[in-house]
Amino acid sequence: MNQETISILIPFKNTEHYLEECLDSVIAQEHQNWELLIVDDHSTDNSYTLVSAYAEKDKRVKLFKNKGNGIIEALRLAFSESSGTYITRMDSDDIMHPQKLGTMLKDLKSHGRQTVALGLVKYFSADGIGEGYAKYEAWLNTLTREGENYSEIYKECVIPSPCWMLHRDDLLACNAFTPNRYPEDYDLTFRFYKHNITCIPSQKLLHYWRDYSTRASRTDKHYTENHFLELKVDYFLELDYNASRPLTLWGAGQKGKRVAKLLKQKQVPFIWVCDNPKKIGKHIYDEQLFGFEHLKTLSNPQTIVTVANNESQLEIKTYLKNQGMSAMQDYFFFC
Repeated sequence: MNQETISILIPFKNTEHYLEECLDSVIAQEHQNWELLIVDDHSTDNSYTLVSAYAEKDKRVKLFKNKGNGIIEALRLAFSESSGTYITRMDSDDIMHPQKLGTMLKDLKSHGRQTVALGLVKYFSADGIGEGYAKYEAWLNTLTREGENYSEIYKECVIPSPCWMLHRDDLLACNAFTPNRYPEDYDLTFRFYKHNITCIPSQKLLHYWRDYSTRASRTDKHYTENHFLELKVDYFLELDYNASRPLTLWGAGQKGKRVAKLLKQKQVPFIWVCDNPKKIGKHIYDEQLFGFEHLKTLSNPQTIVTVANNESQLEIKTYLKNQGMSAMQDYFFFC
């Protein structure tokens, strides 16, 4: 390993319109001791030729073609060809702040092993940023400023895929890119959580995250809501579920029904509660729905909350806290 070298992993596919800005932002980094392992995932546009020109000019840019298919296999190839002590990922349509690599490296060296360096992110788009992405950006940055990313890990991916860095050995301890499971960024985040990789707080905007209608997270089947919910349920059952306690599921909307199906498929018993008078007393999937006050009759329950409305979430959180329940021990918001 090259002790001070940062290995940057970039998969790309048909992003020729954005690659130059991305690559120029890497080359413009104040910290210059880096190598870029960039993998073409079967592009049909001019992306490969464009990157090839950069590789010819700068030997730190190492270009490969994906022998398999998809982001995970591209990341595996990039990682297998890397030699740096520190590893980070970048998306081919995004832009790095000039101090991104140096700031993250400094954080890692000052905090030591079993930590992951993060940074604040900012969405940008030629068509403007929608309300949903603006809220996600604000939520994500609030968590990152305090280093409390795992505190809401079951809501959404709490570590942005193109804005983290950690020691190679810590990434290997988390099984790197071996699992073949999408969404791969969320799966890796759960593995950081599983292996007690501490999130280093950050106050600096380090990454500019591009949004557009054809980006993979909008169009690829691997990033649909069903994949996210399956991942959440699986990791909850592995990491936070206590089978000796009664499990309750709060909410009978679309997400609540999907979680209920997954729990039944895995033969995990649960008690279903909601605050919708029209649903209380009815049966869905052969499970009776109780009013949320039913929680008071249970001894030391754990609760999965699938209610998405922000105001309702605040009311539910207040109610659960008043019952003496603690976040990430007794209750878990899944949206």
